Amino acid sequence: MKRNEALSVALGILSALSQSAMAQTSDEWRFHAMLYGYFPDISGKSTFAGDIGRDGITISSNKIIENLKFTFMGTFEAQKGRWGFLTDIVYMDVGNSKSNTRDLSVGRVELPVGVTANVNLDIKSVVWELAASYRVSPDPTAPFDVIAGARLLSMKQTLGWVFSADLGPNQPSRSGNKEIKGDNWDGIVGVKGRLAFGPNGEWFVPYYADVGTGDSDLTWQAIAGLGYSFHWGDIIAGWRYLEYQFKSSSKIEDMSLNGPMVGVAFHW
Repeated sequence: MKRNEALSVALGILSALSQSAMAQTSDEWRFHAMLYGYFPDISGKSTFAGDIGRDGITISSNKIIENLKFTFMGTFEAQKGRWGFLTDIVYMDVGNSKSNTRDLSVGRVELPVGVTANVNLDIKSVVWELAASYRVSPDPTAPFDVIAGARLLSMKQTLGWVFSADLGPNQPSRSGNKEIKGDNWDGIVGVKGRLAFGPNGEWFVPYYADVGTGDSDLTWQAIAGLGYSFHWGDIIAGWRYLEYQFKSSSKIEDMSLNGPMVGVAFHW
């Protein structure tokens, strides 16, 4: 093939690819909304200090809230051409109690021999994300986006306790309750996309990952699953892991949500 002919073929291929990409990245607004049920294991360590003792009571949430708990999740996305935005929210209101336990410490020291506690832990939190996205690959069978934005963790934890005996001076009272709360903002960057397969591409693997920092030392999350597409939307099952590592000055040392999710998505 002569050079001019090769150049013509190459230009033709580039033109076709360009037209295809333009067709795949329509200038019309497209919207995507998802509702999920989320069933995570909740882990973390918090210190309820202040006026309840020299160093306060430290407790691991997974020692009290031992089983998967239901939380609500919702996601909304909008896309126009290659640019878009998304918002995601997780709402959690869980709690549990435990009797005659030694799964806590006072001043980072185990309870004295023979002393136990009845404790009640309640956790309310909202995780809200807002981010912009850019579609690197507009291929409808394998769209791939990069994202940048921010995530808010707003949390309140309430601990109630009754010790089986007095702990002595400069220690928490035999019974009481204490609350810790705060808002945590972090900048995040990440990727998201899906890989379609099957005779008509009706099956797909969705994925998402991000990492960030700010008020936290580090936060990151990862989501993966399996979905099936219909003309009106998708049915999706997957797994979501979200972790926070807080600064040394924070009363909440770390927190993670880890568990399965199932949901339905609508497109228009």
